[in-house]
Amino acid sequence: MFSRKTAIVTMSDLGSQGLREDRSGQALAQRLAAEGYQIFSSTVIPDECHRIKEVLVELCDIAGAALIVTTGGTGVSPRDVTPDATLAVIQKAVPGFAEAMRAASMRKTPHAMLSRAVAGIRGKTLIINLPGSPKGAMENLEAILAALPHALDKIQGDPSDCAQG
Repeated sequence: MFSRKTAIVTMSDLGSQGLREDRSGQALAQRLAAEGYQIFSSTVIPDECHRIKEVLVELCDIAGAALIVTTGGTGVSPRDVTPDATLAVIQKAVPGFAEAMRAASMRKTPHAMLSRAVAGIRGKTLIINLPGSPKGAMENLEAILAALPHALDKIQGDPSDCAQG
């Protein structure tokens, strides 16, 4: 098994000012830790494209995260820029994660089609955007959780065959 070193980044203007509790980031950290992921960083930053890009690049290139899970800023409001920042820093898109999350969410709410969440790879790091609400973040995580270990192994260079038994 390869690295499961994980960072969680919450995009929230109010949260970054200490005016709102980061319930989504906390819930994601608990769930991922229960699955064996090592949470080494959990931070709350404002919905600012340049800041999001800086943090993602630092976590990938300097801190060596295997997985970065973001929460917040994936919708269509003017301050929702997380997917834009993510697209600016990734080297390969992995659209299946976002497709799976939207498909699972559409079974619960038609508003899921407003999600602009993306997933992609920078170096040996997988970055996945999740919604900002605790419920939405957890539902989306559950939709992709089973595929994460294999994806991380492959991104980090696992040479074994991908065939399913």
